[in-house]
Amino acid sequence: MQQIAWAQSFIARCQRGEPIHELTAAFEATLRGMGFRLFACVSHTDPSTPTIGAVLVHNYPEPWVRTYIESRLHAVDAVLHYANRSLFPFSWEAEELRRQLTPQQREIFAAARSFGIEKGYTIPIHIPQPLGIPSGSCSVVPDTHPLDPASYHAVSLMAPYFYHAVARTAAHAVGASTVLSRRQRECLALVAQGKDDWTIGQLLQISEHTAHAYVESAKRRLGVATRAQAVAQALVTGQLSLADCRAVPPRTVRSVVGRNASTHLIR
Repeated sequence: MQQIAWAQSFIARCQRGEPIHELTAAFEATLRGMGFRLFACVSHTDPSTPTIGAVLVHNYPEPWVRTYIESRLHAVDAVLHYANRSLFPFSWEAEELRRQLTPQQREIFAAARSFGIEKGYTIPIHIPQPLGIPSGSCSVVPDTHPLDPASYHAVSLMAPYFYHAVARTAAHAVGASTVLSRRQRECLALVAQGKDDWTIGQLLQISEHTAHAYVESAKRRLGVATRAQAVAQALVTGQLSLADCRAVPPRTVRSVVGRNASTHLIR
């Protein structure tokens, strides 16, 4: 069972404490090799105002993510509710889960299906309370159905290690040396929206040179090499939320980038 060997290799990388952006890339690549197309490793908190230590790492389609957050679907998401009650991994097709669905929850499943999010499999992740890290889950969506059962066993082994690695970073990396200034967060939020230095300067009423300097200083403070890594690290450490990174009218940019928030959630 090659999948189990892949899972063991990934777990070893988590235990070595490799950088989160590298673990995330490895997690996604390993899942693809096992036959999974999408994943969402998330804390069961409000994704628009998550707590420090909350996790939201995923590759779900951006339109669905936006709909999910803006409609506050986390509050009624049947998968999250079921994961809170379950100790064991489960399929979204499980009879007990389906039997308990409300009409609104059935609509959520139908809406997610239109984005290719269906026939998922979720691993509940329950964290001991003294650790100060919220519990959550990791869901995966197969590329084809059904998959080799070994793939589901392997991702069930990997997911808790990945979740803990991201949560530990989110909880501990926001120390004095890595906390971004308000202006650095504003600039990174606009980077996430695809804005260049000139545009960032225009929106924030600063010079292009100053905008560039803020982005570069944020990269140094977060200990990363690229702008994409800076955005990812700011999300992982709770200094940007997905809401911060959505395109907004220019005059509201200042009010959107808020205090510490966390990475993004979906199912």
